[in-house]
Amino acid sequence: MSLLEISGLSISFGGLNAVSNFSLTMEKGHLYGLIGPNGAGKTTIFNMLTGVYKPTGGKILLDGENITGKNPEFISKAGIARTFQNIRLFDALSVLDNVKAGLHNRISYGMMTGIFRTPVYSRKENEMTEKAFEILKIFELDEKADLKASQLPYGQQRKLEIARALATDPKLLLLDEPAAGMNPNETAELMQTVRSVRDQFGIAILLIEHDMKFVMGICENITVLDYGKIIACGDPASVRSNPKVISAYLGGN
Repeated sequence: MSLLEISGLSISFGGLNAVSNFSLTMEKGHLYGLIGPNGAGKTTIFNMLTGVYKPTGGKILLDGENITGKNPEFISKAGIARTFQNIRLFDALSVLDNVKAGLHNRISYGMMTGIFRTPVYSRKENEMTEKAFEILKIFELDEKADLKASQLPYGQQRKLEIARALATDPKLLLLDEPAAGMNPNETAELMQTVRSVRDQFGIAILLIEHDMKFVMGICENITVLDYGKIIACGDPASVRSNPKVISAYLGGN
């Protein structure tokens, strides 16, 4: 069974078809790319996968479970996590607490336990702190755990956002333009980080990215959208040489 099976996914806004008949199958442990010109429908697909938008047609299966049209909380607990084009960290919280916020999906306690700070509360908090440090070490952020998120350089804020998403223990990680705003050194480092995350956590990763070098260098399978429809799908070499892609996205004639 595939990890993710999307079939015929569609959505319309005011009679305008933003995404039409989108289909994609993803396997565990693989890196997939979703590219296309601005307005092609890439982020709209992410929003349907995470429950922000309800599709007007089609089906989304995650590990065989139908999650089509479910709310974001349900989908997060089912195993999909995401990052955003614009970093959305809790700026006033520490690096450590940002990751611990993600851990509440899998380590929780009752309200009264939290109010009265029972031994169960202390044990759970210690578990979360220990797990958060394990995740931060992967991103080489453990030594900055006590800093506020806003004090991190831009590239490290991007890493922290991915770390927080991983704290929810996802089966599928959606990265929305993870290399946006990064310099070449930061981008190269991020490529290694994303591969490491895939290998260490054994999850599938689907990313949107405008940096073609990043996409072609990291993804095993790439789907190309134009006006909400798939115009190409395949390995980087075949996508790179596809005339429709060259015309729609890479600036060919």
